[in-house]
Amino acid sequence: MTLDDLLAREAIRDTMAQYTTAGDRLKIDDFVACFTEDAVMESEHVPADRAFRYEGRAAIRAWQERWLAGEGGTHGASFVRHHLSTAKIDLTGPDSARARTYWVAWTDIGPDHAGYYLDSFRKVADRWLIAHRRVRMDWEADNSLFRSAVANSR
Repeated sequence: MTLDDLLAREAIRDTMAQYTTAGDRLKIDDFVACFTEDAVMESEHVPADRAFRYEGRAAIRAWQERWLAGEGGTHGASFVRHHLSTAKIDLTGPDSARARTYWVAWTDIGPDHAGYYLDSFRKVADRWLIAHRRVRMDWEADNSLFRSAVANSR
């Protein structure tokens, strides 16, 4: 592993942290800045009524704006904290990488839902950005505060 490899992996981890903290705090500009212009963000392994797919920064921004505005009802949590744990990052080229990262979301009820991200990253200028994020959910609490919120924000 080279110094450039280490720097790339740390830059990717920084993007993941920015995504998580910006998303939890609904800091839309910071959230959208984590993605390439042509990024895709989609769900997998979720019930059909909660599936989503957004293509491009503009669509991702519009989705976050709906969350912030509370359109269709939001989750009702007084706080949301997505915690990232294991992140397996594979550099696939000088400007490309893949990652698999486990996450769990905490809300007022404690552990609310959990899963993992399957990501493709692309280096754009001096930043590593998410080009494609697949959000997979493995588990959710019976009283998850997010159960209806995702469907309501589409």
